[in-house]
Amino acid sequence: MVRVQVPATTANMGPGFDTLGMALKLYNIVEMEEAGLNLYIDVEGDGAERIPRGRSNIVYVAAARVFQITGYEPRGLRIKITNNIPLARGLGSSASAIIGGLVAANILSGNKLTENELLNLAANIEGHPDNVAPALLGGIVVTVKDDDEIQFVKIEPPAKLRCVVAIPDFPLQTKAAREVLPQAVTISDAVFNISRTALLVAALMKQDFNLLTVAMDDKIHQPYRSNLVPGMKKVFAAARLAGARGVALSGAGPTLIAFCDENTGFIAKVMKETFSQSGLQVKVLELEPNPVGAVALEVMK
Repeated sequence: MVRVQVPATTANMGPGFDTLGMALKLYNIVEMEEAGLNLYIDVEGDGAERIPRGRSNIVYVAAARVFQITGYEPRGLRIKITNNIPLARGLGSSASAIIGGLVAANILSGNKLTENELLNLAANIEGHPDNVAPALLGGIVVTVKDDDEIQFVKIEPPAKLRCVVAIPDFPLQTKAAREVLPQAVTISDAVFNISRTALLVAALMKQDFNLLTVAMDDKIHQPYRSNLVPGMKKVFAAARLAGARGVALSGAGPTLIAFCDENTGFIAKVMKETFSQSGLQVKVLELEPNPVGAVALEVMK
């Protein structure tokens, strides 16, 4: 039996659309073992009732890809998924499922695939690498798709960086969030985001939190998605006034994430109260960046 822990992730981090992501200390667990003759899937935790128990389950889909590539044929398969990452909230729940399935299946089949091969497989299944890379590798990861290969650089998160995530009580599918985006952007908006993405990476590497407010601004996805999250602009402003160094839509949303180095409790309170003014109930978590990605907690023959 293999037991794998996979962290939640926050993608984009403001301007780094489909390019930047960071792992967070919130986890899903995937357990996998050969048992019986058929496929058995058990799910517990957040959104368990909405997760398929058959061959369309994304953990199984990922595992099946590994078995196909490696030529391994499991003698029946039992999968247990423990969900702590909220579904369809912009915290990498699908990326966690994909990475959990890939890593567990790779261990079961004899660790034949390298880390790079797993990353490329995950990006192919997910469609973009910004969530799956930090879920697999941990830390802050810059990714580039070069032809069919993912090139990446992992950055250690600043030691004092803390995150407040405000999770609205409604799901937002990535597909719906992408449909509101324009097919093209102006040169000026492209330069705006390129410059801020570069500044954000530099600021994080230098651990200069004073630059985050400017560096986490964006013009190519958040303005178009703001109507999907009632009160989003007000929460951004309120969080900054409360002391957040930078604020962003986490992935496709609807979760908002504030980057802080102090006063996380107060910032969390302000974000929750500001959301309530727009009629939204939110769950607020104070999380740390996670320098470690997917980990096999247990491997039993």
